[in-house]
Amino acid sequence: MESKNKFSLRRRVASFGYAFAGIRQMLQTQHNAWIHLAATVLVIIAAFVYQLSRAEWIAVIAAMALVWSAEAVNTAFEFLCDIVHPGFYPAVEKAKNIAAAAVLICAAGAVVIGALVFIPHLLQR
Repeated sequence: MESKNKFSLRRRVASFGYAFAGIRQMLQTQHNAWIHLAATVLVIIAAFVYQLSRAEWIAVIAAMALVWSAEAVNTAFEFLCDIVHPGFYPAVEKAKNIAAAAVLICAAGAVVIGALVFIPHLLQR
């Protein structure tokens, strides 16, 4: 049996599988993840249509990654909260609301970045 502290290519590959399973679970259980997915697809299409510069691509990709990361953390946090206290509990509700607020803040920032990137391209048409 391999030591857990020793590097293993097999475990590294397996960790990608766990991550993809997490993305799949998030998409299967979170309605907002579908909204993020639709927005991501639309933004990528628009980025190709408007031939974004490298810097614009970096900004757009960073914004998308931030939103998806916040949604993933929020989803994991909600699952953990539901295990710790399955019924209604005011402190758990507050914690979930604050985690959801983090996603909203990231999404609002992504909208602003998107506007700053895409509005000049739209005005040139």
